Amino acid sequence: MRVSQSHSAGIFMLSSTLSLAVTGLVTQYLATQFAAVELALLRFWMPAFLLFVFLTFRGLRTPPEPMRRVLLIRAFCIAACQFCFIYALGKLSLIEGVVLFGTGPLFIALFEKLLFRIPLSKQTLIALLLTFVGVVFLAGDTQGFTLKPELVIGLMAGVFNAGSQLSLHRASKGEMSGTENNAWTFLFAGMLLLPVAIGYYATVGLPAEVTLKLPNDLPVMSAILLLTLMIINTQVCRYRAYKSAATNTQVAPLVYTNLIFTALFQFTLFDTPFTSMQLLGIGLIVFGNLIPALWPVLFCFIHPTIGPTSSSSSSN
Repeated sequence: MRVSQSHSAGIFMLSSTLSLAVTGLVTQYLATQFAAVELALLRFWMPAFLLFVFLTFRGLRTPPEPMRRVLLIRAFCIAACQFCFIYALGKLSLIEGVVLFGTGPLFIALFEKLLFRIPLSKQTLIALLLTFVGVVFLAGDTQGFTLKPELVIGLMAGVFNAGSQLSLHRASKGEMSGTENNAWTFLFAGMLLLPVAIGYYATVGLPAEVTLKLPNDLPVMSAILLLTLMIINTQVCRYRAYKSAATNTQVAPLVYTNLIFTALFQFTLFDTPFTSMQLLGIGLIVFGNLIPALWPVLFCFIHPTIGPTSSSSSSN
């Protein structure tokens, strides 16, 4: 039974990361068709619409009062995260944007230190150092290094991603289902972005005419539908993966298979050249983010006599 549950958790997580990679690919395409705030609104309200239609048939209810504050915090974090991610994808390559977005788990450790006084582990400090060095190399010129705005904004996507994951962990302890949680979060996130959209249109002005027509823009409409389905599948499969897994560490390393899928898309669909320095930076960021998950294996490899002792004592 444990083996089947383990395999089930792995399959759900791989489905989630593949959907997330496709989401990044489609988002990069749509970023050329819409402004960042417009795409962010589509990214939230389209999945929210489908989820609320589904909930209407299953029984729709408003969030319990104790959950509303948590949902609003998660909505703010996820709205800011996606806005930064979409903006970064408009300026950076697909793999660069996804790698910076994937730094979220490291910032989770920082937030736990600041908010809950949980001490930073040695592996987390090493991972943070490698990530910083990787961002420097990703800038492309270490001698005249200037932290590009798109790199900072891409890194901020990782920061807000950490906030959304922490609030999601808190929300998962409530009585709401995963579908209800995501539906209300997406709705609130879209509402929080409305002032940003109003400010954007106040600056650039409203479009003179609506140019989106189904016959002429069928690829765009198809991409929006695919984006919506991939977002829902990402959230549903990740929720089921964590529910099927015995522990979070069982599926946590699989989160970074998103980078493998994204790299395959990058090198097969785009002709984006990378310098050896930028490739080194991407590798350092990926390796740094994997260190917390791989640390027990590395520690047992360095100190082979300690591993069996600790494991046997813990089993007793």
